[in-house]
Amino acid sequence: MKIEFAPRSVPLQRRLQTAAVAQWVCSFLGLAQCCAAIFIALLFTRFWLISALYAAWWFIDREKPSKGGRRIHVFRNCAVWRYMRDYFPVTLVKTAELDPRQNYLVGFHPHGVLATGAFINFCTEASGFSTLFPGITPHLMLLSLWFRFPFFRDYVMSGGLIPSDKESASYVLQKPGGGNLLAIIVGGAQEALDARPGSFTLLLKNRKGFVRLAIQNGTPLIPAFSFGENDVFDQVKNPQGSWLRRIQHFLQQIMGISLPLFHARGIFQYSFGVIPYRRPICTVVGKPIPVQKKHKPSDEEVDQLHEKYLKELSELFEKHKAKYNVPEDSHLEFI
Repeated sequence: MKIEFAPRSVPLQRRLQTAAVAQWVCSFLGLAQCCAAIFIALLFTRFWLISALYAAWWFIDREKPSKGGRRIHVFRNCAVWRYMRDYFPVTLVKTAELDPRQNYLVGFHPHGVLATGAFINFCTEASGFSTLFPGITPHLMLLSLWFRFPFFRDYVMSGGLIPSDKESASYVLQKPGGGNLLAIIVGGAQEALDARPGSFTLLLKNRKGFVRLAIQNGTPLIPAFSFGENDVFDQVKNPQGSWLRRIQHFLQQIMGISLPLFHARGIFQYSFGVIPYRRPICTVVGKPIPVQKKHKPSDEEVDQLHEKYLKELSELFEKHKAKYNVPEDSHLEFI
């Protein structure tokens, strides 16, 4: 394999952008494990009191993630996220006004490998969320497993991330006064196994829990599609039925997380590595779908709203795909 190195004359701005993306990728690949290791290691040093005090704080604060988390505006407005935004670049597009007196549930598609668009648009202010949607506070759901790691839980809560369970979702959607937006990456970790350039396959046909949640809370549903989300990483071929896919599904059942074997470019060369490609990501937020509140919706009512959601998502994709260089003959596939 011929290795293509980055030219020495790369501007400082581009180097900072690459560094920003590199730290983010590393944070989700190993920061949680490093935090756990540091927490345990400190117990066997003269700094053991740090871990002891944090353990006490952790116990007192144990319910915070499921109660809306604890966002830190300095974190969300940090300059590093703007460098990361410009690396791809990432943009956020609004197609309808949102009433700040109302709560909303957004279905985000596709997951991609690392959900880059979801993180930048909903967990930081780099793409101008608060300017586009004034009076709306965004929340993004993350696998509950990550909130069990010391220190790392505080890091992810700083951006507005909350655990992906019904209790946490209901707390946000039932907040009085409105003005809250809960984004759910509906395809989840399993959908990441199909994330590769040119793929428009969504794990959505039988995913109806978010629809039932919306009906139970009377929360309008909003489809959102992130063009380019699947294009920033390549992935080792893992077709259904292959030995690799079976191993990935087995590990997912044990650990709760998928392990896509992805690759793209490196920091100092462009041929191989885990740094994503510089390819644009544009997240288009659709219009709200009105939802009638019902505490115990029937399966027929859930199916009906689910079909309407699929239709609205497909229309959103078809309406905007030409702007983002998606071939005319490409359409969403629901599995």
